[in-house]
Amino acid sequence: MLSARSLFQEIVDNDDSFQLFCSIAAGGETQGGWENARIAALVPDSMRHLAPKITRHGADEDKHGRIFHALLRKRGLSAVAVPPETDYTMLLERRGIGLAHARLRAEERLTEDDIVVYLAHSRVTEQRAADQMDMLVRHFGDHPLVGKAIRVISHDEDGHLAYCHEELLRLAREGRGRTIQRVLRESALAEIAVYRDVSLAVMAHMGRLLHWPAPKSAAIAAGIRGTYAYERFAGWHRMISLSPPERRNALGGAPTPVPEFA
Repeated sequence: MLSARSLFQEIVDNDDSFQLFCSIAAGGETQGGWENARIAALVPDSMRHLAPKITRHGADEDKHGRIFHALLRKRGLSAVAVPPETDYTMLLERRGIGLAHARLRAEERLTEDDIVVYLAHSRVTEQRAADQMDMLVRHFGDHPLVGKAIRVISHDEDGHLAYCHEELLRLAREGRGRTIQRVLRESALAEIAVYRDVSLAVMAHMGRLLHWPAPKSAAIAAGIRGTYAYERFAGWHRMISLSPPERRNALGGAPTPVPEFA
């Protein structure tokens, strides 16, 4: 019987598939670290109070990238090139979601609207990350190889999501509610399509590495498309709601060091 647990177990147990999984994850996290660092450097003067939290967000993402590289080293593996069709961040940018990398590479200050776009885009993508890590913690939180890493990352992702809720609610109270809802909706609808495409691409690569029979690959692809159909019909709404988080000021302190992974 196919399940998220059985599929991930297969991926973890095989060196080639585990190598690709960690390489994709590390690449995305490292990219997120760079993006947040650039946003923190370019945040407008009127929002400089957010710079330490954005910096903390980026430091967490960098830490996650190091964790995935450390997991590879523990298996005697090195990172491999990430196939372009599995690059979640790049594909989102191509759809015009979030802040363009060309803008972040420049030295011009961002605008307040840019920060609203950044936070709304992050609220959507951090929801995805938090949900994925929550699922992995449920199934693999006690795994001897990846359990501790998954728990650390999951805790951080929950904090990132809480931070996005808190800051967007504050901006909504300042009169930016309509803009926030528009950007959230655009981001969510684009994200669920990109997530479908990336999931299909990743599972196709895994299928080749693990020699899955055609019926198994077809069933997995059908499940991914079914999830997208549900999200496109109704599920995306939960990605744009805003509510006061239980964890307040989640990114208000220094990053939690994990030297055993670094």
